[in-house]
Amino acid sequence: MSEHPIEALMKTAMDSIKEMVDVNTVVGDPVETPDGSVIVPVSRVTCGFAAGGTEYNLGKRGEGGGDMPFGGGSGAGVSVQPVGFLVVGQNQIRLLPVDGNAVVDRLIDLAPQVLAQLQGVRKRSKTETQVNTEHVTHDLQGGV
Repeated sequence: MSEHPIEALMKTAMDSIKEMVDVNTVVGDPVETPDGSVIVPVSRVTCGFAAGGTEYNLGKRGEGGGDMPFGGGSGAGVSVQPVGFLVVGQNQIRLLPVDGNAVVDRLIDLAPQVLAQLQGVRKRSKTETQVNTEHVTHDLQGGV
């Protein structure tokens, strides 16, 4: 059985999409900065594809006539939108979004530092409370 004409249309469109989009479209080539950090662009790729066709009879209705002419078409579209940049360096990995909420992203980045500072304040407060309690106990027992 021979290949139907719509198959050739679909194959051509899909091959064209394959040529346009590869892994480097989604995750771009890394760029090294002078300080040793590596920046990798990350994108969102969206593809759309459509194909259709028909065979139609040029003669009068009811006449059999073997092969009928084919008419058809196909189309495809690709959209590439930057999402952000992956920054690797200084013993950390960060995603810098292109269109995100910068304030929220910054708060998330700072959360570990804030927690560490709060734990340090809590430990100092506990130590100061123990020292003050020892002084009060000493004073109550008649010490100077």
